[in-house]
Amino acid sequence: MGNLPLSTGLFRTEAITSDQVTRGKFIARRIRNGITYYYTPLEASQYQTECPAKESEQSPVSTSPPSAQPLGDSSSALLSDSPFTPQHQSLSASESRPLLVFFSWLGAQPGAVAKYRDIYLDRGMDVLLVQSSVMHFLWPRWGLDYGLEVLNVLEDPQFSGRAVLVHASSIGGYTFTQLLTHISRGPKEHAGLSRRVMGHVYDSLVVGTLEHMAIGLGKTLVPRLESFVKNTAMLYFWLFKAQTADFYESSIEVFRDSPVTAPALFFFSEDDALCNTAVMEKLIDSWRTRGVAVESRKWKVSTHAAHMRCHPDDYLSTLQRFLNSLPVSSRTART
Repeated sequence: MGNLPLSTGLFRTEAITSDQVTRGKFIARRIRNGITYYYTPLEASQYQTECPAKESEQSPVSTSPPSAQPLGDSSSALLSDSPFTPQHQSLSASESRPLLVFFSWLGAQPGAVAKYRDIYLDRGMDVLLVQSSVMHFLWPRWGLDYGLEVLNVLEDPQFSGRAVLVHASSIGGYTFTQLLTHISRGPKEHAGLSRRVMGHVYDSLVVGTLEHMAIGLGKTLVPRLESFVKNTAMLYFWLFKAQTADFYESSIEVFRDSPVTAPALFFFSEDDALCNTAVMEKLIDSWRTRGVAVESRKWKVSTHAAHMRCHPDDYLSTLQRFLNSLPVSSRTART
């Protein structure tokens, strides 16, 4: 799929909400299904609250192409068909404000995502939430298309001058890898984005064999039928090897040789059935060999994609130390 013309409505305002965080109000603007932009207006007095934000329930899994209906939605508000005009842009954040791109886990509930979002809003960053559908994973070509859509968003003028931080959780790491695939295929065309990434955080990456991926699907989609889903997924991977397994192997290579070499932080646990600890540690060592500054926090016992809930103090202190070490932190951290 080629580059999407931004004039076709990619940045039409589909939802506007107001909500409260520790240090004031923010606005949520849905860029497209699955991608929501959260920012604090430069002059909050210009913004009139239209509707208090509500945390909506997770949307059902769709079997249609993922661009039509991704999992979950973090905003529920008055709908508007007005375009993203200069008047709306006057409410947006300064172009110098860093952008945190949060690639959430599969089926993430809005209330849980909000806890991560608010961490970064409270540090003076804007947040771009990217949600993934299970079909992005089950049919990787759709995942690649979605990765290109996210890449186009990040290269749009309203974001193209921003320093970027990435926080990817579980399947979010896979979605970010699809974006990296396009950067790797067009290094000159997309070099600007890879240079703008100041740091990246990976929480509960699914690492290991196809079986680890199949286990992940079972635990995420239908926990009560975990074994059935796992066996069905393995059969599916075998039947459509060229469209699935081969793509996964290619994605693993892209991530291992990632064009983004900014400092990285990994959160993982030894008891995570979706993560082979030995493979994870080997990946970390290979990045360090390439000269990437990597920090990690490993627990013996925790929960996949819920390390912050299980170990809140440890998780937050590790994350804050990492963020404070980045060059961008000196102009974004608030007192």
